[in-house]
Formats: sequence, C-alpha cells, structure tokens
Amino acid sequence: MDQHPAEQSPLGKSSAYVSVYTPSLLFPIAREPKWQELGLHAEQLPFHGADIWNCYELSWLTASGKPEVAAAEFVFPIKAKRIVESKSFKLYLNSFNQTVFRDRAEVLHTLESDLSVAAQGPVMVRLFSMSQLHHASLSQLPGECIDDLPVQISQYDYDASLLALAEAGGLAREALHSHLLKSNCPVTGQPDWGSVLISYAGKRLDHASVLRYLVSFRQHSDFHEQCVERIFTDLLPLLGAGAELTVYARYVRRGGLDINPYRSTAASFPDNLRLARQ
Repeated sequence: MDQHPAEQSPLGKSSAYVSVYTPSLLFPIAREPKWQELGLHAEQLPFHGADIWNCYELSWLTASGKPEVAAAEFVFPIKAKRIVESKSFKLYLNSFNQTVFRDRAEVLHTLESDLSVAAQGPVMVRLFSMSQLHHASLSQLPGECIDDLPVQISQYDYDASLLALAEAGGLAREALHSHLLKSNCPVTGQPDWGSVLISYAGKRLDHASVLRYLVSFRQHSDFHEQCVERIFTDLLPLLGAGAELTVYARYVRRGGLDINPYRSTAASFPDNLRLARQ
C-alpha cells in the first residue's frame, strides 16, 4: 500500500510546542493525487467548492505585551492546489501565542499571506472578537433528517453500491441531512465526526440507501475534504444528466479547528453554519 502523503507531516507524531511565529510549520498536501484516485482531473472538476475552517484557539501579543484572543474563519477555495494538514495548521497557529503583532490587521495579513503560499491559492481570512463570537447563533442543516429511518445496517466499510434510486422513480428536488457521518484519520486512525447535507435536483434517491451509504464511511480512512468529494462523485452520476448537487459536511472540531468542505455543481458559496456539535 502506498504511503499516505500525510505520513511525512507532524500528524500522529510527538511535536514540540513552538510559541514564536514559524510559518514553516505548515505542511501542505496536494489535492490532485486524491482527485486522480476518484477519476477526476484538476482542469475538469465536476464541482465548485471551498473548505471552510474555523479556529477557536488563536492568540498573540500586542505591542504592550498583553495577550489578545480571537476566533478565525479560513476559506480555502477549490482552486487552491493544496490543502494544509490539520495538525501542522494547529502548530502554526500556536506559534502566534508569544509573538508580538502591531494590530489585528497585521495578524490578518500574516495569516492570509502564509496560508495562500502554502495552499498555492488565495485563502480568505476573517477574525472575530469574543463579543462577535458570543452573538453568533447556532444553526441547523436544512431539509429532512434521515437519521431516524428504520433501517437495518451491517456495512461499516465504504460501499458506493449501497446507493439506490427510489423504487417509485421520478424526479425530486430536496435536501437531506444526517448527523451519523464518521470517518477515520488516514494516518492516526482517530475518528472524525460530522454532519452532512445532500441537496439535489435529479432522479429521486432512496433515503434509506443514502443513510446506509453514509454509515458505510464509519471505518473509511480519508481526510474530510476527500470524503465529501467521494460522496459527491458517487451521487452525481446516479442522479442523471443535468442534475444539480451540493454536498456540504460540517465536522466536529479537533484541536480548536473544525473543517467544513463544500462541493456543488453550482458556482455558489455556502453560509458558514455553526452546528450544535461545533
């Protein structure tokens, strides 16, 4: 079995705590090898999208030596050629802790510049004060939750063949969501928990089959972004020619970061929903 690109990253290894600004801690991973695994090519992707990261553990020192804290939103567009491995991202953010910045504008510029270089694409960053974070409300995924369907499940290894169209046939425009998405880190084997929204217009899906399919990721090992792309590429051909499809996952945070990949046939941008588990 080929070594996963993240095997060379800090993931799953003991790491020194670096508290002084060190951009070299960022460990980028190219998107294209995983796209090739799914039969995709960077020049002809079937989706638009972005990866939204939220950080709740960001701090630095002011010129007077007083610490400041903030939350941050990072948007990695799909045209960014690389993702950043999450532990390296956390170590990089930790390196701000004992570093003096003139003001928030300098922090913002530093983050955007370093991350855009690492991702090889324009990364957008927003900072939020504790007051702004306090007033931000929790959200719910739209559409029908399929988690309470009375289904028998015995398959916990990824299986695209579980997906099926509704026996009654016909077309549908609907949104389905589930909070039962779980996958595993491909390096450490640690669980990644998430909720996923599937919004589509096309041939009607069998809801029970969608739930069984999503649960089959329970023992699957891959990064968040690649799980969402796999779901998208499995569903799109099933829905038929001209179908519309959006797959949006909201993963539970780990190490102060949550990762929320969005893939869609529409050239749109999602709301950065914050769910109860986030």
